[in-house]
Amino acid sequence: MTIPTGTPTGGVLRLADGPTVGRLGYGAMQLPGPGVWGPPRDRGTALAVLRRAVEAGVTHIDTSDFYGPHVANDLIREALHPYPGDLVIATKVGVVRDEWKGFDAAAEPEQLRGQVEENLVRLGKDRLDLVYLRVGGDGLLFPGETPFAESFGALADLRRRGLIRNLGLSGVTTAQLAEARAIAPVAAVQNRFHVFDRSSADVLAACEADGIAFTAYFPLAAGMLRPGLDLSQAPPGMAPTAGQLGTLDEIAARYGATRVQTALAWLLARSPVTLAIPGTASLAHLEENLAAARLDLTADDVAVLDGLA
Repeated sequence: MTIPTGTPTGGVLRLADGPTVGRLGYGAMQLPGPGVWGPPRDRGTALAVLRRAVEAGVTHIDTSDFYGPHVANDLIREALHPYPGDLVIATKVGVVRDEWKGFDAAAEPEQLRGQVEENLVRLGKDRLDLVYLRVGGDGLLFPGETPFAESFGALADLRRRGLIRNLGLSGVTTAQLAEARAIAPVAAVQNRFHVFDRSSADVLAACEADGIAFTAYFPLAAGMLRPGLDLSQAPPGMAPTAGQLGTLDEIAARYGATRVQTALAWLLARSPVTLAIPGTASLAHLEENLAAARLDLTADDVAVLDGLA
């Protein structure tokens, strides 16, 4: 399946009182080189993927200046600037890369101001559409020492100054979401969530109750749904079982779809506030991902997939 030019991608969702985005977007994390570090393996293909995504109707791109670092944002600007009026570019702050290519918390107010300014320059924008505060504690980032309220308050101040349109949170708990909303409006939350991982189900429920967009990162289980990958290299407890994959493949076969498309279609069917941002540096995988927007699962199949986690 391929997505024709301009086809809507999975319906739309309005971010609070801000812009409307397609529910199936694109994540830029895989555009840099291995380990999210350095230049892409094929710069021409990376630029082509970004342009094709927007040509196919994507209106939501997720990125961060620590992807590369700087590489993803520089590619986005080169490929797409001047940006279409309906394109929302979401970015994340609160993290820097160290000399060992690791991801370190950096959420002091002055650090956050510098990161926001760097994103503005790299992306070539006067105001950032959506900025997530990346918070540790989800197993992928060790929490920093700066109090959460102090960090989010600094971003709220930048929003009041007009540098940010919408604020978001990434890798948070329901308690942190409530604490942030007492400081400033939260337009979106970005937590890990996919067909085999429901650890943020309580956060999704809180977002549903209050009309907050829930952006699922790693919607394809960090690429583990791609056939041919060595699942033995996955972190403990992260790899799907053969039984889980078999059920997913069985349902996919009934629609003439792939397991990737079926997992994305389930994610969009799971809740009216979910957004998906599958990432890739492959044009073929991009087409496969976007075609999931046309896959309409039955309620029974959604229920079976609900039971896989």
